[in-house]
Amino acid sequence: MLPWVTDRLAVMRAAREQLTDRQAREALLAGSTTNGGGRPGKQVGEAFLALRAAAVSFDEREIVLRDLDRGLVDFPAIRDGQEVYLCWIDGEPDIGYWHELDAGYAGRRAL
Repeated sequence: MLPWVTDRLAVMRAAREQLTDRQAREALLAGSTTNGGGRPGKQVGEAFLALRAAAVSFDEREIVLRDLDRGLVDFPAIRDGQEVYLCWIDGEPDIGYWHELDAGYAGRRAL
């Protein structure tokens, strides 16, 4: 799953960049309210849809994206009969940590 997750993170980051692009925001504000600002409006709309689709794809797989900037992701799992999250950060070679459901990143422990 990690290559898939890495790809989705890249899609979401690129979409976010388009949504926060200063020129696109300024063009939308200056554009007609009836057409969404032309090309910048289309860019923002496409970026929003890409971001939303990627978020939905995480939800469909029950993967929890905690922090897009860091690429912090939790995968639900069962460890020793207990529900836990396997914890991974973009750039780590493999999933090497876990934490209890209410512990969060600070409660990470090595597998």
